[in-house]
Amino acid sequence: MLKRVLAPVGLSFLAAQAILAGQAHAQDPVPGAAAAPASAARAMLPVDLSPWGMFAHADIVVQLVMAGLALASVLTWTVALAKTFELMGANRRARAGLAVLAHAKDLNDAARALAERPGACAALARTAAVEVATSEGAQREAVQERVGWRLERIVANAGRHLSRGTGLLASIGSVAPFVGLFGTVWGIMNSFIGISRAQTTNLAIVAPGIAEALLATGIGLVAAIPAVILYNAFARGVTAHKALLADSVAETMRLLSRELDHPGRRHVRMVAE
Repeated sequence: MLKRVLAPVGLSFLAAQAILAGQAHAQDPVPGAAAAPASAARAMLPVDLSPWGMFAHADIVVQLVMAGLALASVLTWTVALAKTFELMGANRRARAGLAVLAHAKDLNDAARALAERPGACAALARTAAVEVATSEGAQREAVQERVGWRLERIVANAGRHLSRGTGLLASIGSVAPFVGLFGTVWGIMNSFIGISRAQTTNLAIVAPGIAEALLATGIGLVAAIPAVILYNAFARGVTAHKALLADSVAETMRLLSRELDHPGRRHVRMVAE
């Protein structure tokens, strides 16, 4: 994915090199005529070539591109901060629930200990207890199969809940470089127009437009690269969280198997109710 992010910047630098190469080999036919374009070039040269100054002097289309990319960068870090705290809380609850399931004597004990706790592990124990209580007299294999289905859906829903918002990071990481490239192409076209109007390839005419154009690509990369890295990090985090829940499912099925070994299961029905 990083190759797709970094590929458009090559086009921007190739276009800039072509313009600079053309002006390096160009010569003014009349020596006396060079003074007027040079004076006009100095007059057109922006006073401030800082990022903010280039943004202020850029074309309206390039400004919109830069503003959109800046907003995308803000959204990236906002989602990253929110998902970091969400994932940390979910992992903490999953580890605590797994510890309760691992030390529980039976399903009744685990359901009672996790009754007031939020999180997927508590839902696993409660779901297994309800299914056992409502399936009294059913065959052992049928009960285990039904519980397994329900626990599988709980794990899938937990992973889907944690993955919400990460799709925005993937979209920004894929689209932002090309949006920045669009701003660069537009800025370079404006530079060619400026060269045509000034009838000179003086660097003072060419450089500001190229700088503004390349700034759009730079902002696009600033928005895209962190989005790609954060998306991959959250994808690994969600996978690790689902592995914790898989361990909790294994512990729940162990307690279920132990519960089904007993001839009477009325106490589990009392907890489920």
